[in-house]
This record gives sequence, C-alpha cells and structure tokens, in this order.
Amino acid sequence: MTVLEGIQKSAEFLAGKGVESPRLNAELLLAHILRLPRMKLYLNFERPLTPAEVDQLRAAVRRRGQREPLQHITGTTFFCGLEMETNRNALVPRPETELLAEAAWSFLATLNTSPSAALDFGTGSGCIAIALAHKTPGVRVVALDISKDALELAAHNAARHQVADRMEFICGAGLAALPSQRRFNLIVSNPPYIPSGEIPSLEPEVRDHDPRLALDGGCDGLDFYRDLAARGQDFLEPNGKIMLEFGDGQAEALRGIFESQNWVVEAIQADYSQRLRILVARR
Repeated sequence: MTVLEGIQKSAEFLAGKGVESPRLNAELLLAHILRLPRMKLYLNFERPLTPAEVDQLRAAVRRRGQREPLQHITGTTFFCGLEMETNRNALVPRPETELLAEAAWSFLATLNTSPSAALDFGTGSGCIAIALAHKTPGVRVVALDISKDALELAAHNAARHQVADRMEFICGAGLAALPSQRRFNLIVSNPPYIPSGEIPSLEPEVRDHDPRLALDGGCDGLDFYRDLAARGQDFLEPNGKIMLEFGDGQAEALRGIFESQNWVVEAIQADYSQRLRILVARR
C-alpha cells in the first residue's frame, strides 16, 4: 500500500462512518504516524508504507471511525500557534476560543500595570492561560479548575511552553475556591455552556469523549455565567474586565444577566462564522 492508497482507503472508511472532512482526517492521521508535516505527504504519494505503518494507520482510522476525536488519537492540537497535549481529562481546544484568547492578551498588553494578573476560570487543558502567559510576558496567570486531572494536563502544557513559573494552578469549584483578597486585571473563561438536556444530542466526539464537567452548564446552560456575574467584580481591579465565550443563542440572556449585576457590557463579538460568541464587560 502506498501513501496515496492509504489516504484514499482511510478516507472512504471514515466517510462511511459519518466523520466530517474524512480526507483531511485521513491525511492528518497518516502524517502523525509518519511524523511528517501533512503537506509533505503530497511529495510522497508513491512511497510504500511498511507493514508496521499500515497496522498503525488501520488502528488509528478504526479509532477515528468510532468517533474518537482526532486530537485524542494524535495526542496534540494547536492553539494560537502553540502545540498542546490533549486527552480525555479536558475539553479539546476549539478554533473559536483562539479569538477569546487574542482579545484577552490584546487587553492585557494595553495595561501599564506590571505584573498584571489574569484568572482563567475553568482552565481545562490550560490553552487560554498558556497563550496569555506566552503572548504577554508581564502577566501572571491563575489557572482554576474543579478537575485535578485537567489541572495536571494544564501544568504539563505550561511546562512544555516554559511559562509555568508565571502560572498558579488552583483546584476548586468556582470563585469560592479563591482567597477573598485576590484581585485580577482580567477574568477570562470558556465555561461549560451546554444545557444539560442537549448533551445527549451532541456529536459523538463531544458527547462521548469530552468531560461532562466541561460541557454541562445546567438547565439553560447559564449557571456558570450567573456565578461569574454575581461574584466576579469582587475579584477584579477597578480597571478590570471579564471576557467570556458562550454558546449559540445565549447573547441576549447573558447581556441581561451581567447588566442586572451592574456590569457594563462593552461588546458582544462574533466568531469566524459570524455567530455571536464572546462577551466583554467591565466593572
């Protein structure tokens, strides 16, 4: 079997299993196995695969056909240009969350305070916190999560990118886990926002492989936003802001929640597909 044949057969199999973008998935899996950049596969279409490589490809494609996330099979994904390790203990970083991270580090870069402080509420893999530390060397980041396993992954990713010395990892449930005297210039979060009743209808990659703790936002998906709106100002400096990712159709409800708690909603921003996705508010 050649590289091209391996890609074609794998793509056909994945298409039959309902995997989105089957050709791309097949190429990424084979590139991972061969330890090549994906585009270099095109220069090696006629290269024969060894029996061991064929076995590895078949095993990986079988797992993807069972709707295991690609990122769990390869063990990594890229976020804001940084390679992050991924596993079942944390949400797989999404491309739209890069826009939240970019808005966050752009705001931190405007501050005259050094060091500035940021809180990543529900850090998961640590992708947002690490991106902030990497892009703004003057910031110290607290990464908060209820899951010890997620924090272990986040700490590993922080060490990988040499920013662990400017990060603090706190395990606990919500803002109540923080010392009451802590203050931040920024609170940033991609909290769980899927309504509990909608979780069974999610794609298998999400429903069966992302931690439910990282998905379930309560009956209407807004439980964590209510906590942040009610208590977030207690942890912000006077010039501080909060930046949050949210789900489809939640924009106006979120505006109401935050304005009812005397926040000034500065902006509600769209993602790459022009869906409203990010709320920015200040004290």
